[in-house]
Formats: sequence, structure tokens, C-alpha cells
Amino acid sequence: MFKNLESQPVPNVTFKTIQDGKWQDVTTDDLFRGKNVIVFSLPGAFTPTCSSSHVPRYNELFPLFKKHGVDAIVCLSVNDTFVMNAWKKDQKAENIRFIPDGNGEFTEKMGLLVDKHDLGFGKRSWRYSMLVKNGVINKMFIEPSKPGDPFEVSDADTMLKYISPNESLPKEVTIFTKPGCPHCARAKKLLTEKGMLFEEIVLGESASVRSLRAVTGKQTVPQIYIDGQHIGGADQLEAYFK
Repeated sequence: MFKNLESQPVPNVTFKTIQDGKWQDVTTDDLFRGKNVIVFSLPGAFTPTCSSSHVPRYNELFPLFKKHGVDAIVCLSVNDTFVMNAWKKDQKAENIRFIPDGNGEFTEKMGLLVDKHDLGFGKRSWRYSMLVKNGVINKMFIEPSKPGDPFEVSDADTMLKYISPNESLPKEVTIFTKPGCPHCARAKKLLTEKGMLFEEIVLGESASVRSLRAVTGKQTVPQIYIDGQHIGGADQLEAYFK
């Protein structure tokens, strides 16, 4: 079992980062002093669960966390700064600060450094999340100690439920588009004006026309889904909001 460190200060560590092309030391004081910060730590950059679920959901829910007094969200992993910077760019996660614990010093002091030599990973972080208030750990969600890479309690929804139990989650919006489509631009503008976050699936990049037909039964764009309901194109989206 991993030790829960609630009510204790975070470890005093200096992280080696590259920002704007220059080496810059970032201390735990820089990250946490005088702030409310969510930290979620995971086994590795570019790994499946981390890339498909853990990072995107925290990035998506940041406006709700901010509404309830969270100043920043930090993603931490035992990877070097070059890897973490590349991963942030790949994830398009502008609401999250990616911090490299390259030597595993912070993770080890948290008591959550584990050996994943069987996967060729070496020493890595166990998956967990925590809410840190002015440098003190207020709440921790540590994944259960069992084989594999469990992902049950360190997710963004669990953290949001702790911070604000009655908060309503944003609607799930997906829009199929293609480059240069004026109706797609109109639909995205309308969604943005309504404050609705959306996943964009671009034909020719992340999907094909065959995929569009298979999912929507249509072959024109945009095609919009809200909470699983097929809305249709830009005109139908306007009607939906009216």
C-alpha cells in the first residue's frame, strides 16, 4: 500500500525544465506557494491511458476547476523536459503545465516511485492525483496497489466531484469538419459563443469520409453530436440553440 500524505507539505524539489528554448529551474515553491494546484502524476508521456484519458479530461475540465478556485493544473511524470514539452504540444493541452521529474526525485519523496523494469520503463511514477493548497497536500487520490496500471480514482471527474460535488459536467460535443469549410467554421464559432467545448474530428487528418458515413450516415460536413444526440449541420445547430 502507498502512504497517503494528506496534510503534509509537498517535497522540496527543483525541476529542470526548458522554457522558450532556455534551461530554467522550477521549484516546488514556484508551483505551489500561495496557490491552489491540482497535480496528477502518471507512468509516462505518450503512453495510451495517459494520452487518451488522463491528460485530455483534466485539460477539458480546467474551466470548471478554475471556477472553484483552482489556479493551475500540473501534469507530472518521470520523463525529461524534452519529452514532456513534446507531449504537451502533441496533446494541445494548453490548460495544463507539464513538469518533468526526470530523476524521479519528487516522486520518490512522495513514496510513489515504482519499478517498471518489466516494461523497459525503469523507475516511474505510480498513477495518482492530489489537490495542493499553498504547498500543503489537501487531498490525494492514489490508484489501488494492484498489477498493471489501474486508472480508477485519479481521473479529473473524481477530483471535480471532491472539489464541487454538485457541479454539472459540460455536455459532450463532437463535430466532424474538413479544412476550408465555411459551414464548419460557422458551427464552431457558434459552439464557442455558447461556451461549449468540443472535440473536432477533421476529415483527411483524424478521419476519412468512410468513417463519417459509418458514424453519421452522411457524407457532408459539419456533422455535430451533443451528448450522443446527432444534431446535424450548422443550420440544425442554430435551430438546436433556438
